[in-house]
Amino acid sequence: MSENVFFAAVFFPAAAAVLIFGMKYVSDILQARVRLGQDAAYRALAVEVAAAQAASAAALADIQARLAAIEKLLKDVG
Repeated sequence: MSENVFFAAVFFPAAAAVLIFGMKYVSDILQARVRLGQDAAYRALAVEVAAAQAASAAALADIQARLAAIEKLLKDVG
């Protein structure tokens, strides 16, 4: 009987410690996976924003060129 008590007194705290460290390890792995996914999403978003900015700059340059042509035409007419 006292062997069972000794076994329980040693086993349960040791098992609890192993479970705690195991859960921490699994938690760190899951957090790293989530962080990696977020980083990939931010990279994709940055590429999308850069493409949109380039398209916007091209559209602005086109508008400025058209405006300059219209201003020249109005000066020539007037």
